[in-house]
Parts: sequence; structure tokens; C-alpha cells
Amino acid sequence: MKKIELYTKSHCPYCRRAKDLLHIKKAIFVEYDVTNDPAKEQEMRERSGRMTVPEIFIDESLVGGCDDLYALEQQGILDGMLRD
Repeated sequence: MKKIELYTKSHCPYCRRAKDLLHIKKAIFVEYDVTNDPAKEQEMRERSGRMTVPEIFIDESLVGGCDDLYALEQQGILDGMLRD
């Protein structure tokens, strides 16, 4: 099974959109809400090199944010990335 991780904030509409797409794809993911967790947010920044949420990883590889996830869907690549 692919390991999918999302770093999110509770009031982020882009985080909601990314999670909605993954739910539609029936993907199982681990969500790290960094809203009130500075240590986890720092971990996200170190892993991604980015400051914004969401940050999405599949099998330890950075996918990027919400727009990146939807771009993969539009290109027909996402399904293959989510499969074992």
C-alpha cells in the first residue's frame, strides 16, 4: 500500500480540496494538522522546503500542494501514483 501523507491546517480551503480528491480516489492517507503544532509544521518545512499547506507526500516523495495534486489528476497520472 502506498504511504500518503498530508500536512494541513484546519481552515485551509486548499487542504479541504486536496483531501476531497483523495477521498474520491478512495486513497487512505495520514493527515498531520499543523495548525497548532509548530514542531510538526517545522518538520513539514524541512521535508518539503516549502512554507505553505497542504504539502502532500506519496511514498516519501513530495507531490506538492493542492494545485499540483489536481494537475496530476488532469494529466491522468494520479491514479497510477496511488496504486500499489
